[in-house]
Amino acid sequence: MTNRRQMLGAVASGFAMVGLAFTAPAQAKVEGDTIVLGAAVSATGKYSTNGKHTRNGYDLAVKMINDRGGIMVGGKSYKVKVIYYDDESTPARGAQLAERLIQQDGVKYMLGPYSSGLTKSMAPVTEKYGIPMVEANGASRSLFANGYKYLFAVLSTTEQYLASAVALAGEVNGGKTVKIAAAFENDPFSQDVRAGVLDDAKKIGGEIVIDDKLPPELNDMAATLTKTKAVKPDLLVVSGHAKGAALAIRQINEMKVDVPMLAMTHCDSADVIGKFGKAAEYTLCASQWDRSLSYSDMIFGSAEDFATLFEKTYNYAPPYQAAESAAAVLVYKNAFERANSFDTKAVRDALSATDMQTFYGNVKFSPEGANIAKPMVLYQVQDGEYKVVAPTKWASAKLRWPTPPWSKR
Repeated sequence: MTNRRQMLGAVASGFAMVGLAFTAPAQAKVEGDTIVLGAAVSATGKYSTNGKHTRNGYDLAVKMINDRGGIMVGGKSYKVKVIYYDDESTPARGAQLAERLIQQDGVKYMLGPYSSGLTKSMAPVTEKYGIPMVEANGASRSLFANGYKYLFAVLSTTEQYLASAVALAGEVNGGKTVKIAAAFENDPFSQDVRAGVLDDAKKIGGEIVIDDKLPPELNDMAATLTKTKAVKPDLLVVSGHAKGAALAIRQINEMKVDVPMLAMTHCDSADVIGKFGKAAEYTLCASQWDRSLSYSDMIFGSAEDFATLFEKTYNYAPPYQAAESAAAVLVYKNAFERANSFDTKAVRDALSATDMQTFYGNVKFSPEGANIAKPMVLYQVQDGEYKVVAPTKWASAKLRWPTPPWSKR
């Protein structure tokens, strides 16, 4: 597996999104032989790193679809292009841009932004206008409790992210009460992950000994870690997107916090291996996808084929945010072809009936629009690489536990 420490540096200069990436007339829907999709994606602000991964996934899928004959509707082949705006990592801006894409640019089909918070701000807009939105980076389960009919998500929902880690802690602690320390950013995604962890803790008879909310700025979690050193939990769980993952590894290392098991979200998109090396060893990392999984499709081939192509194109290994973003575009292709129409209601109905496999995983939507066909995986950082340790069906390595104290590392 190519080491993910290449991940961030090679793309920094290639992702400027000021204004429109493509221009489109006000009636944009299908321009000649081109299907136009719209997307507000973070090029600046705190989500800019994952915004890059999101756009790279979209763009690679568009290129592959176009190179492989496009999308067949009504016996004619159509290319795909995307109109992009920078949502500046701000929900209010995302909602404004959704309006702009629909009202001014005439977009009839939307791709989602990065993050649950931004997806939550845009979904009421697309719903109001009856515009389908296939999103890949809003996992909050609360998104699917609003009765939306035009929102579809290819990724697994938040309550699944750290379920495997809590279950593993229960298993390795041999029936003892598992003490769990939890630190979650105060945003929709992380708070939904928290709700899942609390539910999972009940299932194993665990005890939540720390339950902290981290501020959106995520510049310091020393207070939480000081308490962690005092109460000595069996498991520390952290969720705060890429910035939170990097902050946690850095400060756990600096403060020499000993904890038998550490589990987090967003390890790979934060490049914790590349940035922190041995300090990241033993960390458990929730992931939507891995290149070793046995999924495949007719556009990219296998999961490994996608990863190899992505590395060749962007010079870094694909985090799952890029993979799920590419899968969202494949879902649109499938729906357009089954609908055999550009009518938004017909496309919406086709999306609702989706039942397909992509290189990223199986996609089948619940009546609420959540993907009910794909499980999460759990990595562990072992010898400078991410190894799948759960679910057992796809595990490529055995769990290393407990994490040695810093004095012995």
